[in-house]
Amino acid sequence: MTALGFNESLYILPFDHRGSFQTKMFGWSGTLSPERTAEIAATKQVIYDGFEAAVKAGVPKQKAGILVDEQFGAAILRDATAHSYTSACPAEKSGQEEFDFEYGEEFAKHIEAFNPTFCKVLVRYNPEGDRALNRRQAARLRRLSEYLHNDGRSRFMFELLVPPEKAHLDQVKGDKKAYDLEIRPRLMAETIQQLQDAQVEPDVWKIEGLDRREDCEKMVAAARRGGRDKVSCIILGRGENDQKVREWLTTAATVPGFIGFAVGRTSFWGPLVSLRAKQITRDAAVAEIARRYLEFVNIFENARSKTRAA
Repeated sequence: MTALGFNESLYILPFDHRGSFQTKMFGWSGTLSPERTAEIAATKQVIYDGFEAAVKAGVPKQKAGILVDEQFGAAILRDATAHSYTSACPAEKSGQEEFDFEYGEEFAKHIEAFNPTFCKVLVRYNPEGDRALNRRQAARLRRLSEYLHNDGRSRFMFELLVPPEKAHLDQVKGDKKAYDLEIRPRLMAETIQQLQDAQVEPDVWKIEGLDRREDCEKMVAAARRGGRDKVSCIILGRGENDQKVREWLTTAATVPGFIGFAVGRTSFWGPLVSLRAKQITRDAAVAEIARRYLEFVNIFENARSKTRAA
């Protein structure tokens, strides 16, 4: 059994988007032909090339990582392993409101086929929401957690989304930004505790962007309660604009226990859209993805350095 937690710097470029990538980037629905699958895979290769370019440009290799799916990124996962990059692969079905395994009862075989550094799940869970739904999800997540800690070689990365219930939106008159600021942080901490109590034990929690330092501190306190001293958090980009992502990174970087970030769409979406519209070359798209990713790494590292020096 591996020791719980991971507390080394971790700068993830995530591009494990599947359903949203297929429909929003390409405008395709339904089952994909082999040709269309290959086209999406080729587009994800552009992102991976940007990641590698950023490492060559100065992102410390031991801190850099990718998150990509098996469906469109199997070759990328194998190459990342061959080059000793930190890698993560999702286990959840794409675009589902309720967490379930992408490959059903075969989930362990698919994890073992790649042995990524991290097995990642994205889960929508509101502790004040549907109790039966929460119990079903927690049971599946406990099964994955126990497998990873007892039998697997990958660590457990948990992307937590806490969508508002109607009652929560009513409290803030439908203002989702007010929900994010005033209500979501409390619900996130409660969710972490509920899942821990259900024996779901991530090594790293992926946390939606938080505007206040004290809320980041609450997330770390929840993640590390009860002797979970090496469990850490990373901050998400949520597809927000550059300025908002910079703010979130700068805030999280000042909090011990936040070890990095996972910023995907803000890094690659614009360059890929321009590439598909033939407004820029492939090389230019690779260079711009690398520039954005490197910039986010520098923002996080600089903010953390200033905090340590203070």
